[in-house]
Amino acid sequence: MTRTDLIGAKVSVIGAERSGIAAAGLLRGAGAHVFVSDMGKGERTVRHVEELRRGGIDAEYGAHSDRVFDASLMVISPGVPTDAPVVTEALRRGIAVAAEIEAASWFCRGPIVAITGSNGKTTTTTLLGRMLADAKVDHVVAGNIGTAFSSVVSGAGPETTVVLEVSSFQLDFIRTFRPRVGVLLNITRNHLDRYGNSMERYAASKARLFMNQTQDDLLVVNAEDEWTQRVIGTARGALRRFSTRNPVEQGAFVKEGWLTVRDGGTVRRIVPTDEITITGEHNLQNAMAATVAALRVGVSPASVRATLRNFKGVEHRQEPVREVRGVLYINNSKATTVEAVEMALKSYDRPIVLIMGGKDKGNDYSTIDDLVRRKVKALVATGHSAQTIVKHFGGMVRTVVVETDGNAVPNVVSMRRTVETAAGLAERGDVVLLAPACTSFDWFTDYEERGRVFKDLVHKLPGQ
Repeated sequence: MTRTDLIGAKVSVIGAERSGIAAAGLLRGAGAHVFVSDMGKGERTVRHVEELRRGGIDAEYGAHSDRVFDASLMVISPGVPTDAPVVTEALRRGIAVAAEIEAASWFCRGPIVAITGSNGKTTTTTLLGRMLADAKVDHVVAGNIGTAFSSVVSGAGPETTVVLEVSSFQLDFIRTFRPRVGVLLNITRNHLDRYGNSMERYAASKARLFMNQTQDDLLVVNAEDEWTQRVIGTARGALRRFSTRNPVEQGAFVKEGWLTVRDGGTVRRIVPTDEITITGEHNLQNAMAATVAALRVGVSPASVRATLRNFKGVEHRQEPVREVRGVLYINNSKATTVEAVEMALKSYDRPIVLIMGGKDKGNDYSTIDDLVRRKVKALVATGHSAQTIVKHFGGMVRTVVVETDGNAVPNVVSMRRTVETAAGLAERGDVVLLAPACTSFDWFTDYEERGRVFKDLVHKLPGQ
């Protein structure tokens, strides 16, 4: 579909949060007749619907009426499950369904750099955005990172580089979305509850990132990730790999302690790896991916080097909170997968009191058994998945369950008990690590709220 096709078209937008509201305004501005529908009944949803109505856009909340099917196009917000009944019924009726990033891309005049992966998306997206900002390259950063693509695309000109964090859910409903630079960081077990517990289906969703690329485009991939290597056989763009362990023919690798990039016949030494401020092998991979993408869009090696030496990371990702009585507290609330927990555990040489739990997504915890045995002195299990976690790890490490207190969201009382329990188990020289391996939706609205509450409670712990 093109912008011209939208003139006079009936479009339903599902979801009245940031992305849905932005998409509705963008599509209405293009001449479409827009109707927004949201299943929510909370104060926030009601407020958003009222704002849409005041702006001249018809909207409803509480349920999806049949009016959503009186349309030739349905645009779905990132938070709407791809197998939601409203989406399934729209497809059955022959209505075209598009993700918000797909619809916004119809209006995009500049080159898109799209970043996806099971882990590391936000850090890599933020880092690349910082590289462009430091180099004074005209750009915007949007997508799954918190700013809707639809809200910024109108102001992005032909010379504006658009950096997008994209999720598998967003990729499920693209048709023409084409990133000139695609970055696929990794494909590990995540959201399998949304893909019939099938890694094949989940990996195929991630691979949609590059389905519209041509030989003029670039695809940056992880040379060490098994599932990534499985799916790139259909890639048409020029491949650039990155590896922290072995040299690659084209892409980023470590040589003599330097992050090094080979592009065509040119080899550039970018920065000594021990000068990169974000630590851990996973962050070195993120830095490599961002570096290759930045060089492609015109950032100089010297500018990339300066950014890597100064970038401090992203909130809720391996974020030091406070040291209390010799115990370091780390907020890694974004670690919603087992693989992210694995990366976090590898980052510390001190004994760890690990806080895990939340809403399980079909996790396979066995992949971190050895790390837990070697590095974790105690495990505090919380939330909906607490008993599952205790059942798995109880025989290999001391485990303590924090029972859920009531159904409040946010559940500050339960998190307070969690922090106090972990503090009681920790001794001088230890690390208390919040790395849940699960989503937050049993106690909190999102991982950010979970992380903020955790940090606030840590700051309230009595000091020396």
